[in-house]
Amino acid sequence: MRHFVNLAALAALATAKQLIATPSLADPVKYINGTHFVDPATNQTYQHFDCDVTLKNATSHFKAGIQRLHDQHVASAHGARAAAALTKKQVPTPIAVKAYFHVITTTAKAGSITQKMANDQLTALNAAYIPIGVTFTLAGTDFTTNDAWAAADGADMDALKQALRKGTYADLNLYFHSDLTGGILGTCTLPSQVPAGADPSMYVSDGCNLAAGTLPGGNIGGYNKGGTAIHETGHWLGLLHTFEGYACTGDGDLIADTPFESGCPSKPAKDSCPSTTGVDPIHNYMDYSTDACYTNFTPGQVARIGTLWTQYRQGQ
Repeated sequence: MRHFVNLAALAALATAKQLIATPSLADPVKYINGTHFVDPATNQTYQHFDCDVTLKNATSHFKAGIQRLHDQHVASAHGARAAAALTKKQVPTPIAVKAYFHVITTTAKAGSITQKMANDQLTALNAAYIPIGVTFTLAGTDFTTNDAWAAADGADMDALKQALRKGTYADLNLYFHSDLTGGILGTCTLPSQVPAGADPSMYVSDGCNLAAGTLPGGNIGGYNKGGTAIHETGHWLGLLHTFEGYACTGDGDLIADTPFESGCPSKPAKDSCPSTTGVDPIHNYMDYSTDACYTNFTPGQVARIGTLWTQYRQGQ
């Protein structure tokens, strides 16, 4: 069955794509060894390449599941089924996700993050995901002033999620912090096995934590068009970094059509694994790139999202 997007949705997509993809001369970024950058407005160093979502953080059930999916694809790599699987650009069945946004600021920064910025973030999410068959609806936005939760260091991370998380395991919770600890742009949880009807306390930690300055119109130059939330939501849906393992051999992110990559991208785009097919996928949402560089998921990633949604979150 074909699925159509109405004219209003198309207009929203066009606006969102402009939000993400239009570079701005007002967004200068100073890179350090291609892995960190200094925000010229605040002189703060951000470790964008340290969101620390890797297989080492995944459950054994998740690891075994995606390894099995990868092995099945490799085993049929010369057959028509494998070729067909990597040409589909949408998930087999449309996915609708309710999203809850939680904005947490210090007292000094109260009011610096607006509802419009949250709405623009939703638009950016849908610009990236609607083309692959995934749609997000903003079920609510709350604003909290709490100096400790704005940093979310240690036990404060657990406390804020216990107090603020909403919905079921199938609902996306994004926490935007004005002073997120560690100098990172964001981090997120991978899917894990949750029994049907489980008490919410079993999955209260589920969700993504992001620097509020990455919201569209935020104050982190080069990363303020909503791309970080798109990237971290990819983890929430079950995707790994395209450079998982930081190696030119092995299984990488366990998806066949993302090229090997041994490190983080730099400008201009590089080929860190010249002995394998494909240059570094700096335009892929699951790589580390500036927001203006992000444009796509691969068909293999789309297929993986569909499979893992059914396995872990659908109906929860």
